[in-house]
Amino acid sequence: MRRLSLLVLLVLAVSSVAMAQTKPTYKGGADVLGAHNGYGRGCVMCHAPHSGSLGNGKVSSTDPQNGMYALWGQDLTPLYGKTFNFSGDNKATYAVTLPSAPVSAHDANTVILFCLSCHDGVLTNVGMMEGQTVETLPIVGGTAPTLLAKAAPAGGTAYQNDHPVGQNAIVSCGGSYNWDCTGGGNTATPITMNGAASSVFLTNYPGSFWNGSNPLATFGTTVNAVTCTTCHDQHSMTVYSNKNGSFTTMFFVRGQYNPNSNGNSVAQFCRNCHGGESNEAHGVMNVPTI
Repeated sequence: MRRLSLLVLLVLAVSSVAMAQTKPTYKGGADVLGAHNGYGRGCVMCHAPHSGSLGNGKVSSTDPQNGMYALWGQDLTPLYGKTFNFSGDNKATYAVTLPSAPVSAHDANTVILFCLSCHDGVLTNVGMMEGQTVETLPIVGGTAPTLLAKAAPAGGTAYQNDHPVGQNAIVSCGGSYNWDCTGGGNTATPITMNGAASSVFLTNYPGSFWNGSNPLATFGTTVNAVTCTTCHDQHSMTVYSNKNGSFTTMFFVRGQYNPNSNGNSVAQFCRNCHGGESNEAHGVMNVPTI
């Protein structure tokens, strides 16, 4: 009997060690947080309700503003004051200088700072991130990188292969490559969609982010610029919602986005800003989003 008890205890001990060493896997299809549910950690993956990043086990006690904005639970100190050039060569066409400290949870540069504190992957602690999307890339297969600097050229310190963000990544009004819109580059007149082509675009694309709250950012006096949350809703990986309802999406994209449909929802999402490439700008007004 004693031997049996010892054997049972040994089996339980081995099972416990094995369970402790087994990495959790993402179970898709449930919570809209998707991968940002952090293998069950939930909101505290990014936001620490107590003690800031120290509450998430990060070494950031040197930061006097640790966790004071949005209860941010990641270590921001490696990124303070850093300048990155987005989209292109080393010329500072789309240069972004991160703040030396958070300004507010809604400041556009601080939003970039927050996002890169998880998604940089070179200067920052990646935590539980594996560096690849939990979603498989439709049609082509495989996964996409989620640690942006690690996947960048120049030894992993650049963002030249990433869509521009920041005060120079402006969605202009009018012109050959943009929607007919108002805004004009001042904070007094937020961007709105109007004009014949724009109205047809919105009719054909009810999942547009123009039908929700204005997703563009303000960098000082520059409006209509792009920040990370212009294209991504960090709180919903699988569903995008606006005044027209809820729509299928992937990769936290802020719009109807379903590459598996063999339709044009992916192209329509990009045309939210790149109106010159749309069906409507070419006089084709009757192609809906599928």
